[in-house]
Amino acid sequence: MPDIARMDRAYDYAVASVRHPPESRTVAFGGFWVRAVALVIDTIVTMILAVVFGALAGFTLGFLLVLDGASIAQSTDQIALLGNIIGFGVTWLYFAVMESSSMQGTLGKRALGLKVVNSEGGRIGFGRATGRYFAKAISALILFIGYFMAGWTRGKRALHDMIADTYVIKA
Repeated sequence: MPDIARMDRAYDYAVASVRHPPESRTVAFGGFWVRAVALVIDTIVTMILAVVFGALAGFTLGFLLVLDGASIAQSTDQIALLGNIIGFGVTWLYFAVMESSSMQGTLGKRALGLKVVNSEGGRIGFGRATGRYFAKAISALILFIGYFMAGWTRGKRALHDMIADTYVIKA
């Protein structure tokens, strides 16, 4: 016969460890400066990806427009728009896919030993990662104060972390 009291204690411990956010446990959080360096690395990565994909799409679109009879001067605005759309898409997908993947972080974060987790300390989904990405616009719009908040808030959370209910912790 199983010991019910012991099972109850094990259950209470398991529930308590899941329901308390990482900031209430012994967890090392990623502070402002290490996150800033990770962002520099990620910016370089996304710029390279955006240039490669944007150039391929731009050359393809330009070629198709010229074949259709448009001059290169007439095609410039359309090519620039396509480049901007691709750059935005590459950046969004890079952050959302990487942070919701089993890596739990971008190349910059992983290189510096960081990962993004939810309030239970687990992996975030693609939807939450997408919300976190778009919430970064709010962090940036207010003179980047939303980013600087990671230097002084409880749990080292930036504004976009609070909005998306995420944490950046040391892996």
